[in-house]
Amino acid sequence: MRDSTWVSTSMPYVTPREKGQPEAWDEEAAARGGKGSQRITHAGEVPAPEEVAALLDVTAGEPLVVRRRVIELDAVPIELTDTYYPVEIARGTRLAGTGKIRGGAVTLLAELGHVGVRVREDVTARMPTAQEREALRLGGDEPVLRLNRLTLDGADRPIQADLMVMPAHRQRLRYEIELSGIGAGLKLEGP
Repeated sequence: MRDSTWVSTSMPYVTPREKGQPEAWDEEAAARGGKGSQRITHAGEVPAPEEVAALLDVTAGEPLVVRRRVIELDAVPIELTDTYYPVEIARGTRLAGTGKIRGGAVTLLAELGHVGVRVREDVTARMPTAQEREALRLGGDEPVLRLNRLTLDGADRPIQADLMVMPAHRQRLRYEIELSGIGAGLKLEGP
């Protein structure tokens, strides 16, 4: 990899893959000359943390299914991702297990009848926790970006919440927005 800054867009990660198509991360890393991989460190039911409960519109402590992953580029950890699902969607499915999901979780969700049609992302910067610093191999003065992504279906029901932490100095997030037909839905927030 020539440049140490990774430019990433969200669209491939919220769109179901075609049959036989590689996972979005594997494809993106390969297109840039690297090898993408991920390790699932935990999968199963957990009580909903307050922040996630608010995103998925459930009560804090209510059971959710989570998949915790370490995303790697050329065997170097570059992102920590916790993905949460309502139990009525994920319980008893491959989303609740530690096995690799062919085509990715978004593809499996679509196969299960849950297709995302709207995504909301919030990006913040902060200093990492000690656990995040160790997992991402960061120095004591290196901040992280925190990206929270909520995916909603056609009935505006939350179907997936992703909480991602990545080293700020190695990331640039790119957003491309189609303006046709969404002008009234654009909301800008500031400090």
